[in-house]
Amino acid sequence: MKFIYFISLLFCSFLIKAQNIPLYVGTYTSDDVQGIYYYNFNTLTGEITNKKLAVKTENPSFITFSKNKKYLYAVNENGENSFVKSYEVNNDGTLAFINKVGTNGNGPCHVQTNEANNKLVVSNYGGGTVSIYTIHKSGSISESPQVFDHNLENKQAHAHSAKFYKNNLFVADLGRDFLAQYILNDKEFVLKENHLMKEGAGPRHFEISKNGAFIYVINELNSTVTVLQQKGKNTYKTIESISTLSDDYNGKNQCADIHLSADEKFLYGSNRGENTIVVFKRDAKSGTLQKIQNISVNGDWPRNFTLSPNGKFLLVANQRSENISVYNVDNKLGTLTFLYSLNAPTPVCLLF
Repeated sequence: MKFIYFISLLFCSFLIKAQNIPLYVGTYTSDDVQGIYYYNFNTLTGEITNKKLAVKTENPSFITFSKNKKYLYAVNENGENSFVKSYEVNNDGTLAFINKVGTNGNGPCHVQTNEANNKLVVSNYGGGTVSIYTIHKSGSISESPQVFDHNLENKQAHAHSAKFYKNNLFVADLGRDFLAQYILNDKEFVLKENHLMKEGAGPRHFEISKNGAFIYVINELNSTVTVLQQKGKNTYKTIESISTLSDDYNGKNQCADIHLSADEKFLYGSNRGENTIVVFKRDAKSGTLQKIQNISVNGDWPRNFTLSPNGKFLLVANQRSENISVYNVDNKLGTLTFLYSLNAPTPVCLLF
């Protein structure tokens, strides 16, 4: 009987460990914070364990994987001395440096890859520029990017995020209040249109539905989500703008991140100031949104958040309070329930 009990415990322990997947955390560095950190995340329990330094590097404020997850790319947000770096992912979760290139603008705050065209794009908030690089088979980044400069003589651009969708590249520019749309023409991207937000909205991050029919832009400065719907080939029109804040909240706020659930039934956004995650129910046909929840992040300044690959958990990186908050996701209702919070060194980007 004791033997059976022991075997059962051993099996349960093995099962729990088998559910562990890597979680990488980008940071703003200091004397106590050294770079990109690696954790184990348990997809069965939501537990975060075994923190270790994956690589020492300065201010890796946004990180992303290659599609096969063999390589990781990070921007180093260091003013005019800023880089995007490529790393190989080792078996133990640590990162091996491959190469680095300048970002052609200060304050890089976002990076994304497009495996279909072997491209990587960096958004430079301070410089107002967008740099597009070629990724080599070795995981290294090319030295000669295509660069877009959004600045005008009388208006400072602040490129805040960029995403590829098929042959399109979209860029949220907080400084100039638009979502730029570029189209791949032969080997280079060319501007098709700037989709305007409300003046002073401050578009920051965005999500594109899987079929490309809708784009959801979270606006940092006026705390709204703007919904764009595709009208004809490669053309979009604004159909809705909805507040991210609770009806009774009147304080200052700056929105940050936004994500669709895997089934695209729900949309989530982060509020810095109100310090909440807002939850919207999404109408799949019309693309419009209904606000159903604002829940505390149990911390301060939720810069970035992510959903676990199985969709069961949502994790929030609270920059100022230096903690990661973990929530259960109700897959039917979309609502969140707080599980626990873990102290973490200045978390600003979470990556599964």
